[in-house]
Amino acid sequence: MIKTKNGKRTQTFWMAIDQYGQTYHGLKHPRKELCEKLGSSHVQKMYVDDKKGNSWWCGYIIAGRWLDLYKVEPLRGATGFRTVVPGKEGAANA
Repeated sequence: MIKTKNGKRTQTFWMAIDQYGQTYHGLKHPRKELCEKLGSSHVQKMYVDDKKGNSWWCGYIIAGRWLDLYKVEPLRGATGFRTVVPGKEGAANA
């Protein structure tokens, strides 16, 4: 869940991209949903190394596909875009 400025929560969604460029959007439970879509029950975690030698989890290997996961956050909050009125002092006005 993502908490917005006004305290409301929005649903967290995920997307995955495999090594062929195929995308999978709108995943609420990525591991479960990707297994169902790809018809596999075996899952391995996939890791990437940074320059310092640390390993970071970055996705899954399912049915021979290397799936990088990305968290999708809304561009705007639940209240809509914030607009700035020229000539007015202060922050943005909703």
